[in-house]
Amino acid sequence: MNRVRLRSLPVAALALAALMATAAPAAQAAPEAVAAAPDIPLANVKAHLTQFQSIATANGGNRAHGRTGYKASVDYVKAKLDAAGYTTALQQFTSGGATGYNLIADWPGGDPNQVLMAGSHLDSVTSGAGINDNGSGSAAVLETALAVSRAQLTPDKHLRFAWWGAEELGLVGSKYYVNNLATTERSKLAGYLNFDMIGSPNPGYFVYDDDPVIEQTFKDYYAGLSIPTEIETEGDGRSDHAPFKNVGVPVGGLFSGADYTKTSAQAQKWGGTAGQAFDRCYHSSCDTTANINDTALDRNSDAVAHAIWTLSAGTVTPPTGTVFSNATDVSVPDNGAAVTSSVAVTGRTGNAPTALKVGVDIKHTYRGDLVVDLLAPDGTAYRLKNSSSSDSADNVIATYTVNASGEIANGTWKLQVRDVAAQDTGYIDSWQLTF
Repeated sequence: MNRVRLRSLPVAALALAALMATAAPAAQAAPEAVAAAPDIPLANVKAHLTQFQSIATANGGNRAHGRTGYKASVDYVKAKLDAAGYTTALQQFTSGGATGYNLIADWPGGDPNQVLMAGSHLDSVTSGAGINDNGSGSAAVLETALAVSRAQLTPDKHLRFAWWGAEELGLVGSKYYVNNLATTERSKLAGYLNFDMIGSPNPGYFVYDDDPVIEQTFKDYYAGLSIPTEIETEGDGRSDHAPFKNVGVPVGGLFSGADYTKTSAQAQKWGGTAGQAFDRCYHSSCDTTANINDTALDRNSDAVAHAIWTLSAGTVTPPTGTVFSNATDVSVPDNGAAVTSSVAVTGRTGNAPTALKVGVDIKHTYRGDLVVDLLAPDGTAYRLKNSSSSDSADNVIATYTVNASGEIANGTWKLQVRDVAAQDTGYIDSWQLTF
């Protein structure tokens, strides 16, 4: 996962907003009859990590973009997939004067108009081998793809896997892929699952809160293990799901934590050490094969497979409720006062639900500038999104879940947005409440 990006980096993505009219189909949940995903052998995942470590050791200590270690990592993954019956393709791009590569692998069969995609970035930073960041995600996605081959899976949806280059330089590879995917092909993407850092040595269990069906798929898996999860916030907009999300593709994923500090409450429910970073070796030379928590890697790898098996099968429509929405544009002044957009909720009885869904579509050229709140009819504010100087992606297109059970349902609810920094502009495109 990349740490900070300059404001100039996401320029290529700005042109994508105009293509939002071609909306991708919503990710679909699978019927209950879906066959269970196989257990992903931890030993196999760790064997891939050992190979990534050996590649880094033999190539200057890293697997960074433009370095021999990255290309050797790509070649290793590609050889495994070719032998397993995938159709693979290398997509070349240039960043910083060096050639980069995305590796794309398609499993034969499935509906070509409903493509479920899973990916991870394969590059490391220059300071180390990048075994947790992001050998862990890359190895889990690879082993899941190989499990698909071993099972000779025949999913309803078409399966595509990807390993991205130059993520650490600002999501360069994934942005290039999305930018160069024809609009008609982009509209076929039923969902994109991202796995960036899933073996952190002091791990948390974080789930992206973007597409509700993908989110619930992961939550259901962990609920079956009696493992509590939290919404992922540390890496929001900082990994390869962001370019897909910005053009309306349903996204989701898993994360085990980077350089944020584990709280006492998190240590109590997950174990590990409070007051210590989830990954003390984040972006450092000590991010080696010794920097992996086997239990987290094992659980998360199995969760990857569970999501692939579940979401690639069936066509059940996501559950819906009563929707109240406002599609009137509201300009958000640059570094100015907060603005609001209102939704009048009527015909409800009692209080709002414990899982009130707040769908937000804000077009903005630097989403890190934005603070977003939901205001209940009595004025109570529920924080949906904080500002972040490291969140340089475009747009806020997300569904948030709010425990609003203390609020009367009927009344005027408001989405409040404030731009807290200069230079970038945007507007509230639309938003909705689902009861």
